[in-house]
This record gives sequence, structure tokens and C-alpha cells, in this order.
Amino acid sequence: QVQLVESGGGLVQAGGSLRLSCTTSGSIARMRVLAWYRQAAGKQREMVGSLTRRDNVSQYADSVKGRFTISSSIDMKTQYLQMTSLKPEDTAVYYCYQREDWTGNEYWGQGTQVTVST
Repeated sequence: QVQLVESGGGLVQAGGSLRLSCTTSGSIARMRVLAWYRQAAGKQREMVGSLTRRDNVSQYADSVKGRFTISSSIDMKTQYLQMTSLKPEDTAVYYCYQREDWTGNEYWGQGTQVTVST
């Protein structure tokens, strides 16, 4: 059974940085998409960014482009979201997400709260 567990959320001042981690356990295909989503209070969940391991292509939402970076450990057991120049509007629950290329199986983490204060 595949499980994703996030860590690293918390309270940070505007302009600060934070790094989220998502640890994968269980048997999962190496070729997959790694992504981060977020959901602010009263809003729909939105994709922050994604990384396709097959071709190492990453893409980001316009709102975080140039500030956030997705990466993973070499063994792909952990994915990261490095967040810099944080803004109050980045406040949300952040979720890691993975999808296997061949099976289409999808997995979600439980979410971690990020709060950016002014």
C-alpha cells in the first residue's frame, strides 16, 4: 500500500522560505508524476507545480513561478517543494500528489498547513 506523508509546514513571515517534504512508502513505479497542490480556505484545490520523472520536465502555476521549486531525492522516495519569497496569499494546506505513468494510479498525502503572516 502506497502512502505519502508530508512534513515541513508551519508559520513563516512574508518574504521567508519553507521547504516541504513528502515521503513515499510502499511499492510504486519509478516513472511517475510528482506534484504539489494547495487549497486555501474557501477555495478550490489548485496545482502548484509538477515534475515528470520520465523527462524531468517541471511546470508551475503562474502565481509561484520563479519562487517555488519541485525536486526529488535520487531514489525518488522523497519529493520536495522549496518555497521562497513567500506571500500571505500562499497560505493554504499543501498536498503532495503522485501518479504512476503506466497504471494511472493516483496517490495523495494528508496535507500540511502553510501559513504566511504579514
